[in-house]
Amino acid sequence: MKQYEKLLLENKAWAKEQTEEDPEFFLRLSKLQKPEFLWIGCSDSRVPADKITGTRPGEIFVHRNIANMVVHTDVNLLAVLDYAVNYLQVKHVIVCGHYGCGGVKASMSKTDFKPVLNMWLRNIKDVYHLYREELDKIEDEESRTDRLVELNVKEQVLHLAQTSIIQRAWKDNNYPHLHGWVYGLKDGIIKPIFEMEAGTHIDPLYEYENL
Repeated sequence: MKQYEKLLLENKAWAKEQTEEDPEFFLRLSKLQKPEFLWIGCSDSRVPADKITGTRPGEIFVHRNIANMVVHTDVNLLAVLDYAVNYLQVKHVIVCGHYGCGGVKASMSKTDFKPVLNMWLRNIKDVYHLYREELDKIEDEESRTDRLVELNVKEQVLHLAQTSIIQRAWKDNNYPHLHGWVYGLKDGIIKPIFEMEAGTHIDPLYEYENL
């Protein structure tokens, strides 16, 4: 049996199990999507948003990319954010990184990963640059990487707050609240590290007046 065929068989078994446990499960799911949360997470296969939060289908809207980045030129991310905030009206946006992130580790090296990855990792290098004084004082490489994971999450939450999408929603609806979390691969625990309530003032350079 080919690897992808195994996935299809597992899917059939899962669907059968769901129907046996709850005959109306798929009918309800097909008619409504009203999540309270947008999850911006890492593409790492070890960090599935629904599994680690115990949420069910329909409860959490998910966007994933390498190292859970909020890049202002990423139309994919912005489209997801716009849809989640303005159409699904999520009340919370969560940026969740994870310790031991390969993208963060790669950004700390001087390796040439070729054009596309270099361009993406440059965004994380910029975070390191912001906090270079603090990070360079951490001698242990794993601890330094973990701290960059945390700081990267904080910066991505700030990037969310700098978008007109979030600022307009804050002005009109007083939500969503923004959260920066880090997931521990070694213990399975999520650590909240940074929060922004709706309406929080940021550097005036990034605040829009004519929303």
